[in-house]
Formats: sequence, structure tokens, C-alpha cells
Amino acid sequence: MGAGGRDFHAFNTRFKNEADYEVVAFTATQIPGIDNKTFPASLSGRLYPKGIPILPEDQLLNLIRDESIDAVVFAYSDVSHEYVMHQASSVISAGADFWLFSVSGSMIRSEKKIISVCAVRTGCGKSQTSRKISRILKDHGKKVGVIRHPMPYGNLDKQKVQRFCSFADLKKQECTIEEMEEYEPYVAMGFPIFAGVDYEAILREAEKEADIIIWDGGNNDFSFYLPDLEIVVVDPHRAGDELSYYPGEVNFKRADVIIINKMDTAEDSAVQFVKENIHTCNAGAVVIEACSPVHAEQGKSISGQRVLVVEDGPTLTHGGMKYGAGTLAAKQYGAKEIIDPRPWLTGTLVDTFKKYPEIGNLLPAMGYGNEQIRDLEQTINKSDCDLVVIGTPIDLARVINIQKPSVRVTYELEEVGTPNLETILKPFIDNVV
Repeated sequence: MGAGGRDFHAFNTRFKNEADYEVVAFTATQIPGIDNKTFPASLSGRLYPKGIPILPEDQLLNLIRDESIDAVVFAYSDVSHEYVMHQASSVISAGADFWLFSVSGSMIRSEKKIISVCAVRTGCGKSQTSRKISRILKDHGKKVGVIRHPMPYGNLDKQKVQRFCSFADLKKQECTIEEMEEYEPYVAMGFPIFAGVDYEAILREAEKEADIIIWDGGNNDFSFYLPDLEIVVVDPHRAGDELSYYPGEVNFKRADVIIINKMDTAEDSAVQFVKENIHTCNAGAVVIEACSPVHAEQGKSISGQRVLVVEDGPTLTHGGMKYGAGTLAAKQYGAKEIIDPRPWLTGTLVDTFKKYPEIGNLLPAMGYGNEQIRDLEQTINKSDCDLVVIGTPIDLARVINIQKPSVRVTYELEEVGTPNLETILKPFIDNVV
């Protein structure tokens, strides 16, 4: 059971060359358009010369019955503990075992030092943390390679190993908005970033050119590589989720370093609640306090305007956040009103709001494929607003044709006092030649 990432990695590390098992199918959910495909023979190995079908998760119980399935492996992330146990109950009641794999069976060892940056939920601030670490290491003369959690939503044959070092690479490899949101900031900073499907092959490529490798995690999944330093980001806007979402709680309890992010906009009581949970569950972790201030170059133009706020898609959908950087900027710079985009929703965005009605009057930048990108563009351009506030990690206006005035919001990690990332990273800087 997967979402086009952890599931493929679990197969590669646990089943690909194991003749004692037969993998009948992958089931897919969470990400639109990744089901009804085939995991190709070029990736599945000698035991699966025809590849492996990828089917919708709603076919799971029929698969268990029709194929006499012995075991179902749960292999995706950013879901509540309650959700996981509902899936487990369905599987077990249908007659199969329900498996959750440990970290040890899927973490690949590297000959280079690995720093993993993970989180307890989607949208906590992993990538801004990874970017800050990259800059610090570069300033100290280290060659950095960044490996991003998988997002292979297109042609899996072509996505076995991907390396991005220019904007042309993003276009050449037909990246979705979700992929560009993660890759583009590193490309702009001059860091190579790797991704794909086969994460052992990806690691070996990164090792060729990096002194230190950063694992920039996705959702709240744990690292695919055995880290020498585990950094985990928590979000006090969702205080308590660090103990109620899978596998974010795994990260929370394993962390060497816990960063409490967004302290500049969170309630003091929520920050204190997170600190209490750290003390109870992982008292040995080093705690870094940090802010995530928002900035808009033309921020004054927001004042008094009726604005459409476009936020990061996964953060608003399965991440469950009620607002993001765009919302904070709209309030900070004095917008007259945040308009509701729902009257102008087009195509696939109608389905998104049906699935996630709690999104409210914000617009998630859904872009898992060309159809969604077109629907996003049309919805923005039809909306009755004075200004579009873009709170996505990339410059959305570079990807779609926004026919209205727009302002882009940026945000970076700023630690408060010490310890900070510089002090935490000093052993790596001193010991890696």
C-alpha cells in the first residue's frame, strides 16, 4: 500500500530479489493519477519480467480475496494513527497480515556522511532547514549533495535516477509543480539535487560528487538512508501531532536534534506543549528554537487589497494546515480580504475540495500533472480578486500564466539563540576532509 515513494523503496530493499515472496501488486492513494500504471520490468528485476501492476487502493480487499494474499505492507506517510489502524483492521478482517516495516530494514548505508532532515507532519519546514544546512556546509568548503524523498509521478522508466542542476533539467524531465517546489530552490542556490525511484543507485551517484549528503525528507516519512545525524522539524501550529501521526512519531522519538519551527507565529502554550512532549518522549534530543518569517518584496501592494492566497498543495491537503506563508503575509501586510476561490474552481480542483473540504478559502497549488496545472491556472485567472498572493516554495508565475497582479512570498529558517545549526554541524565540518 503506497503513494509512489516509500512503497517502491520497500519493494527494492525487501522484496526485489527475494524468491520466497511474490509481490502481486502495489496499491496507490493520496496522490492523484499515480494508479492504474505498471511498475516497469526495467525496475522490478528478474523475478518480475512483466513488471508489477499499480492499482487503486480501493481495490485492496478484492485483491486480498482474489489473489489469496498473505500479507499487506503499509508504506506511505502523513496519516493519523487512527487511519493506519482502520487500514489494518480492514486488511486483517479480510484475512491477511498487516505489516509495518522498521527503519533498519530499509535504511541504506552510505560511504559518505548522511544528515537526514525529516518532520512530524507535512509542511513543518524540512526543506528550508535542509537549505540552511546546505549553505552552512558550503560556506565551510564542503561539497554538498541533496537527495530528495521520491516523487516519481511520471514515466518510472525514465525516473530511476534523476539529477537536477539547472532550470533546463526541470523542464527536460517534465517536473510537476510539486517536484519543482522541492528542486528549484536548490538549483537556484547552485546545489545538485537527486531523486527518482531506485534510491541505492541514486545514493551511489550522489556519493561521486559530495562530501556530505543531505536527505531532504517528504511528508513525515523517515529517511531511506542510515543517517549520521537525524534532524526532525516540529510545528507548534499542530501541537500534539508529533505523537498522533504515522510515521512522524517514529521520527520524533528517533531524533538527535529537534527543531521547533514557526515560533514567531505560534501560541506560547502550543510551543510549551511541544516541549513537554519532547521531554517525555525524547529527552536526550538537542532542541533548536526557530522562526520562519515571511517576506514579500512588493509587500506594500497587498495593503487594502482583496487577495487570492495560493498555498503549497500538500500542506493544505493531507498536511491538514489551515493556512501557510501566503496567509501570514496577507495578514502581515494588511490585505482587506482573503477571497474564497471555491466559486471559480475548475476541473480537478473541484475534486480536491470535495476530498479536503477543510481547506476553506485558500487555493492549494495542486500540480501533479498537466491537467491539474491547467485547472490551477484557469481557477486563478477566473477568480474575482485584486491581487494573487503566492505562498508556494517556487515562483508559480514562472510555471503558469497568471493574468492578474501577483506577489510572491518567501520564507527561510531563522534559529533563535543557541544551540543552532552551526553548532550542531561543527563536528561534520571538522571531521569531513
